[in-house]
Amino acid sequence: MKKYIPTLRDYFLIVLSALIQAFSLRTFFIPANLASGGVSGIAQLINHYTGWQIGLMILIGNVPLFILGWRFLGGYRFALRTAVAISTYSIFIDLLPNTPLFAEGGAGAALIRDLQGDIFLNTLYGAIVSGVGYGLVYRARGTSGGSDILARILNNWRGIPITQSYLFVDSAVILGAGFVFGWKQALYAMIALYVSGLVAETTLEGGGTVRTAMIVTAESEAIAQRVLDELQRGVTVLQGSGAYTKADRPVLYCVITRAEVSTLKAIVNECDPRAFLVIGAAHEVLGEGFKPLKGK
Repeated sequence: MKKYIPTLRDYFLIVLSALIQAFSLRTFFIPANLASGGVSGIAQLINHYTGWQIGLMILIGNVPLFILGWRFLGGYRFALRTAVAISTYSIFIDLLPNTPLFAEGGAGAALIRDLQGDIFLNTLYGAIVSGVGYGLVYRARGTSGGSDILARILNNWRGIPITQSYLFVDSAVILGAGFVFGWKQALYAMIALYVSGLVAETTLEGGGTVRTAMIVTAESEAIAQRVLDELQRGVTVLQGSGAYTKADRPVLYCVITRAEVSTLKAIVNECDPRAFLVIGAAHEVLGEGFKPLKGK
């Protein structure tokens, strides 16, 4: 039973992310006429003219993309997780308006009423909430369907970066929304698209960005010892060779927090002012001294 716990956790996160995304769409995007991009945005545009149920149209619109994803993005594992994500998201979108949450006196109805006419707050809250939902489904190693599938197919097929693929697909939908809802709404929808991407990335990778340091120095032992003693951080000694001088010289590699950067600079400067120091950024560090390496 223990071996199934990670899989069950993933499916729980997928369902939870679908609920969060549906809540964001119903509470912030739809009342403010903000197209959310992808299949959901197209469904909003069609609903505006026809009144057809948004969730049902999202489900239908994802069918051809789902088939393409099955073919190009991983077969059974992709299909099962994506099917759960799409179906629960579609159901929640059409189900939520009929729940006590959106009835008179419910929290959802109160939010819609309080934010009515405030497109900026609808954009901000909608982007943050939906971004959390996207991040959770990515943590569960799934996809949210729609433009997510198409962006990954373009990446695999033509080598187009994922970020550019999303921009192409969702911008086309939001451009169409400009003709329907107005260009003010389209501009705010673009902002929501960008902010939700940042929130999704933070949810997926965590907000604790750390720093990596590589130090080329003639005083490797002294610097390494001070890092061990004063920063309580591990140091890896790599063997390097200068391309110009042909001289062998150790290269120190360590991972530190942002608050420790200035201390490291001071240590290096005091031990070897002629050292070469490179500071880089890492989005996530797993292992001793940082987050435990488990469930990955």
